[in-house]
Amino acid sequence: MATQKLTAEIINAAIEGFESQKRRIDSQIDELRQLLKPAVAEAAPASGALAPQRKISAAGRRRMAAAQQARWAKIRGETEPASSALAPKATKQKRKMSAAGRMAISEATKKRWALKRAEAQQPRPIGAKAATAKKKSGKKQKKVPRAAEAVVTATAQ
Repeated sequence: MATQKLTAEIINAAIEGFESQKRRIDSQIDELRQLLKPAVAEAAPASGALAPQRKISAAGRRRMAAAQQARWAKIRGETEPASSALAPKATKQKRKMSAAGRMAISEATKKRWALKRAEAQQPRPIGAKAATAKKKSGKKQKKVPRAAEAVVTATAQ
């Protein structure tokens, strides 16, 4: 074999040739990777896409239902708790209103309705509408007609 003297021109030409081959091979590798990307994207679901549903056997569903029922029974206190730390707190008794309390509420309601009816039966003077409009501009005041005051004092005695 004959050995050639390697000159700078020959070395530069070889480098350029190898770099062009490298660019061509890199572009072919990129094309092949592009072909793989959609397949990889379909295999791994996107963050917004739903994953395929798992199948659960009927026996598995029955076991899950029984476990959930046991949990709810424990919460409601239907069974003995496993430890005293998990014991449910004593429930408060429902409040009951006394007969006197119901009577007091009934009487107060009757008085309120008597006032309302007395107010509705009072004939209003023509200028009363303008006077009430002026009062509304300030703070709200409780409006009690004089006839209604008489009814309240009569029922209170």
